[in-house]
Amino acid sequence: MTMNPESLPVVLVLASGRGERFRASGGGVHKLQALLAGGRVIDRTLESVRASGLPWHVEDAGHPGMGDSIAAAVRATADAPGWLVLPADLPLVLPATLRAVAQALTEDGAAQPVYRGERGHPVGFGVASGAALQALAGEQGAAPVLKALRARGAVRELTVDDAGVVTDIDTLDDLARAEALWQARRSGG
Repeated sequence: MTMNPESLPVVLVLASGRGERFRASGGGVHKLQALLAGGRVIDRTLESVRASGLPWHVEDAGHPGMGDSIAAAVRATADAPGWLVLPADLPLVLPATLRAVAQALTEDGAAQPVYRGERGHPVGFGVASGAALQALAGEQGAAPVLKALRARGAVRELTVDDAGVVTDIDTLDDLARAEALWQARRSGG
């Protein structure tokens, strides 16, 4: 795939959450600082993003809700032709999946990966959603924008063979499952 950076959507890596469920489950550090296969969760996420070849932006300013984080990240990258919203606690998303979501985007639509019937991340939004994304606030994230696009039939769902799109790290059990998936991928399983 030949990629012109100016024509590519920006991956918005959302790293502003407090990680309270992880600590409540017994985690001694913020979930993004927890170790996954010898590296921090946030670093594993950024490795995939970098390997995708897509431009990216980390939003880690400590916003009160996911909607606020998305709005700030879109404002910071307002000249982008679209955005892929990727919570930073999804460290196993494959670079090929990021590229596939980016390629599936249309100017006035959205794209979302689906793994074994479960919708996941990143959710991609075309440039026409910019104003709506910048207006977000609160805990819901981009759900209202995605719902409106879905009602118009403007969301393309991509079936992917990538468990990483639904493997987020919210508890120590989630981290153990992610570690097992990481190891299985490394051993070709």
